Amino acid sequence: MSPYAGRLPGGLGLRVDPQPGRGLASVALTVAVGGDADPVGLHGMAHLVEHLMFPRAAAGDATDDHVARVEGAGGVCNAETHRDHTVFHTTVPAGMLTEVLEWEARRLSDFAPAESVLRTEISVIAEEIRGAAAAGGMWESALAALYPGSRDSFGTPAELAAATPADVDAFFRRHYRQRSMVLSVVGDVDPERVAAAAEPLFAGLPSGPAPDPEPALSAGRGPSPAHTPVPATIRTAPLPSPLGGAVLGHPLPDPVHDRTGYLAHVVLAETLGRGRLPGLLRQDPRIVSARVTCGYHGQWLGSAAPDLLLAQFATAPGAGPAAAADAWRTVLSELAAHPAGEAEHRRAVNGLLLACHRQADSLTARSVTLGRTALLFPTAPGPDALPGELAAVTAAQVSAAARALLHGLRSVTELSAPARIGE
Repeated sequence: MSPYAGRLPGGLGLRVDPQPGRGLASVALTVAVGGDADPVGLHGMAHLVEHLMFPRAAAGDATDDHVARVEGAGGVCNAETHRDHTVFHTTVPAGMLTEVLEWEARRLSDFAPAESVLRTEISVIAEEIRGAAAAGGMWESALAALYPGSRDSFGTPAELAAATPADVDAFFRRHYRQRSMVLSVVGDVDPERVAAAAEPLFAGLPSGPAPDPEPALSAGRGPSPAHTPVPATIRTAPLPSPLGGAVLGHPLPDPVHDRTGYLAHVVLAETLGRGRLPGLLRQDPRIVSARVTCGYHGQWLGSAAPDLLLAQFATAPGAGPAAAADAWRTVLSELAAHPAGEAEHRRAVNGLLLACHRQADSLTARSVTLGRTALLFPTAPGPDALPGELAAVTAAQVSAAARALLHGLRSVTELSAPARIGE
């Protein structure tokens, strides 16, 4: 059986990747809406709708509980809200595929959260936001500095507290439309049967272009954040941290219009993390720990532009953010001036290839990647082409990426350690 890629008559994107013999099927519904689409004054609306897509049962009635249905079938389900998309994924025994498609269509067509459910989920999200803030908020700080107007995908508790069922309904009906969604199915499935089963189930969903905003959203969210960074190094407000140091943020090339440049930065991050940063720790007593991540919260190709590379340094007492910036400049300068040797470059690429192969082994990860690629990178080759693209990145291109970071725009966020007793 061959993979399928197309659209159902109503406009819903469909991707099917048959993998006979696995005994499992993974379904991902990817929607082209995330934190960037939150209305003014309702930051976190996309995140809230994600939560409300998991209807909970009334007392004693597990048949109306989406999670209970999936887990009762021996499966698992979850969801993620990103800056530019939301994805819902479910993995079950292959024999349950038709039922899962029915459940997925039902929670779309029946979406009508009650006030009590809304308040419960807003409270849950507020706890998630507090947890994210405790984890540092480094990515969000860098994004807001380099791309004014951008917002994280979590939300603002005070703004969400003002949300009403009418607000939620208007947002859902504006964004959850067939042409804004991709259904991706991976596993022990037949593409023709998947298409035949999905078409009538999802046919009743809105299929045309989004309507004008509902009155509740008439103010809109303003223009989309500019995808051109401001022309300066930006220092953000300090963030609390167990150890002092700094986080340096850099805009990444657009993964659609400069995919080669983007992937060169991915290999750069791997090269630095595998050998250069550990070497720095041995040579520079001012640096306690160092790490570099590429992509949305470390997920490269996890969102479209704008996207970031972050370098995080913890420093010894008294060293401060200047030592972190100096250490970062040192490792970039070395690689910018002298491309990695063949062995070092190959180790970095092979590490990324291994990650690609592991992801391909996961039905859930593969279904999510198929949907994300179709929505965010429609002109790019599919995920099976990614290993070849990574293998084609040269050491010279990685060196050029290091030069771009060295001389390009950046944000600097000081990590502020609590004062020690006696200081």
